[in-house]
Amino acid sequence: MPHGPLVYRQRLLTRITHWVWAVSLFFLLLTGLQIFNAFPSLHIGAESGFDYDNAILKIAAREVDGELQGVTQVFGTSFDTTGVLGVSNGEARAFPAALTIPSTTSLATGRVIHFFFAWVLVITLVVWLVASALNGHLRQLVPTWADLRALPRDLADHARLRFHHTRDYGVLQKLAYASVLFVALPLMILTGLSMSPGFNAAAPWLLDLFQGRQTARTVHFLTMLALIGFFAVHVAMILLAGPLNEMRSILTGWYRTDEHDD
Repeated sequence: MPHGPLVYRQRLLTRITHWVWAVSLFFLLLTGLQIFNAFPSLHIGAESGFDYDNAILKIAAREVDGELQGVTQVFGTSFDTTGVLGVSNGEARAFPAALTIPSTTSLATGRVIHFFFAWVLVITLVVWLVASALNGHLRQLVPTWADLRALPRDLADHARLRFHHTRDYGVLQKLAYASVLFVALPLMILTGLSMSPGFNAAAPWLLDLFQGRQTARTVHFLTMLALIGFFAVHVAMILLAGPLNEMRSILTGWYRTDEHDD
């Protein structure tokens, strides 16, 4: 636990958008799994369907000796995932009801909730990017050459669980946040828009950019998995670095630094 001075680290807009994004991504994830259940396979290219055997991921159910068995196929290799994927509680569905919103099989409801929080995410991200560019906060998230030269030391410190509590973000934090804000979230938004027939009519070039709706859907899904990985590491770092100090920072803006921090 650091014992240095308190510094004002997080602006109000950053704190608000942080929690808006957290809630939005929660609903986007669970409604996205509901939407995925309607066609539980991923493909590369513009074509897919029963006449094509080009799935890179497929979750299905099959009957074996009178009982349903969940099967997950990854690049042609099949795994028995009964009780987790494909079949859960005796019901054939890719992701179990506990991981979807709504828990019932309602594609229409899932889409409505998904689209609502998608636009919440888009609008708040644009507002935050513009405001952060104007107030200079955006520059604090972009790694400098000095930051990159310090990367090996920062990696070693994190491996030893030696965390530095300073006003500025560390290089690993900058790389992680920049990857999410400038790569993952925009990629999620663009691939999501490219799967919309209405948006395809207005901007057909976007679908061409991703080489077809099925490729866009696959990139959308894989980016979601990357965001889940980021979230898991993010929570772990909060717990390891001092949850009270970290939560105070994102709730009130005030952060206690190390004694030697200026």
